[in-house]
Amino acid sequence: MKQYIPATLTLFSVVLAAAVFGPVRAAETDAVRVGVIGLDTSHAPAFTRLLNEAADEDPLAGFRVVAANVRGSYDLEVSVVRQPGITQQMVDLGVPITESIGELLEKVDAVLLTTNDGHPRLRQTLQVLRAGKPVFADKPASASLADLIAIYDAAEQHGVPLFTSSSLRYIEHAAEHAAGEHGRVLGVDTYGPASMEPSHPDLYWYLIHAVEPLVAIMGPDIETVSRTHTDGQDVVVAKWKDGRIGTVRGMRDRNPGFGGTVFTTEGTFQLGRSRGYRPLMVDIAHMFRTGEVPVPAEQSIAIYALMDAADASKRRGGAPVNVPELIARARQEAVERLREAAAALDARQ
Repeated sequence: MKQYIPATLTLFSVVLAAAVFGPVRAAETDAVRVGVIGLDTSHAPAFTRLLNEAADEDPLAGFRVVAANVRGSYDLEVSVVRQPGITQQMVDLGVPITESIGELLEKVDAVLLTTNDGHPRLRQTLQVLRAGKPVFADKPASASLADLIAIYDAAEQHGVPLFTSSSLRYIEHAAEHAAGEHGRVLGVDTYGPASMEPSHPDLYWYLIHAVEPLVAIMGPDIETVSRTHTDGQDVVVAKWKDGRIGTVRGMRDRNPGFGGTVFTTEGTFQLGRSRGYRPLMVDIAHMFRTGEVPVPAEQSIAIYALMDAADASKRRGGAPVNVPELIARARQEAVERLREAAAALDARQ
């Protein structure tokens, strides 16, 4: 892609120069040291505040963001133009800015990977995994299903805990239905805003927030996906292997917020409101503390496979796409993707 270098890069340089480097203060030496990679999204300062401002009795106590690295993307305009402002917010929060990911990894015990561009994620994640640091990969965890599978393959090879999730996994009542507390789930319809970024598969950029709770509740065994697309809306229909059906409606002609309907053997139920970032951060902190991964790789792969299949269906005029076949092809491609990423990192050392 074409490199995008905005006029605000001067501010970026000033912000870097203003960052204060140094050890964690004595009062914080017992905290789990967390690093943030990718300062091109509001999630970075939001996650930092949750950890650094946690009260003693808070489940998030005992963690502190102690370093951040700016460069998430060099060529995605929407990411590059945000970097100076987000970086300044992190500096204002007292977080030192490192010049490289390697320098950051020397200072931290765990990583929040918040880069808003999915394309560099495989190399970034692999570098973190090689350093043995547990990592939460914010959405989008990659820019392709093959890259996502390569990331999980690398995590398994290095024996390092890793997961990815949208905060909408934790929308009100989703966990209850995933656990079967209101009867066996027969189907789920979710909805949300569906802005798109041309450099990524359509649903990766924002409608992933509605896909996440659908798969979290229904499970990963998706058989086929079809999609109806117009300029203002998308409707994605997924059929599970046991015959259940789930749908995702994405809207660009208005912002419907996030929500959904769950159909079970005991009745019809509505999902509630977004619960923000806090429940997600509690799960992240638990993984950092214990090594226990809260979202299985199989489920996240199914989420990204559904989104990739929706793009393939769009290209085929709405025809159904076989998801297991799509995943099988992506697994083969992932082997070469991981080999290329490893070679690129080795060449830089």
